[in-house]
Amino acid sequence: MAKIFKNTVCLSICDRDIRSPLFPSSVKFAVLLIDGRGHLLGRLAALVAKQVLLGMLPHKTKRGQAALDRLKVFDGIPPPYDKRKRMVVPAALKIVRLKPTRKFAVLGRLAHEVGWKYQAITATLEEKRKQKSNLFYKKKKREMKLKKVAEKNVESKIAKYTDVLKQYGVLV
Repeated sequence: MAKIFKNTVCLSICDRDIRSPLFPSSVKFAVLLIDGRGHLLGRLAALVAKQVLLGMLPHKTKRGQAALDRLKVFDGIPPPYDKRKRMVVPAALKIVRLKPTRKFAVLGRLAHEVGWKYQAITATLEEKRKQKSNLFYKKKKREMKLKKVAEKNVESKIAKYTDVLKQYGVLV
């Protein structure tokens, strides 16, 4: 549950369902305050995400510090990473992790409401990145189609060589 005050976003994170009759007294709340009055800290969505993760990690241990050192947080997808293949973690999807009746908040919207000024810029850059990615994908599909046609054209010419390779078990 998110409550927005003047320059602060207050997120209530509950360990158990509040309306659960099984655990009425053991409901624990952890209140997270994101302060938006500082220079940049608390406004940039990436730093807010890092602060949230800092609270979830055992950052005082060596293992937690190593995990934080490995963590990189960005607004949008910067140039070295926009060309890399992106993976989806199915176990972390909202539809899998949350019940349909649960409320949720998008970090970019929360950061924008406390003063983050780059939501529109990030959206336009993301739109440009998607267009470039779409062009790359179309080009890749076209090249794959041409490769299949070329393989089919050459197949009759190299048939005797493929038979020999299959005979020795190189091709299956």
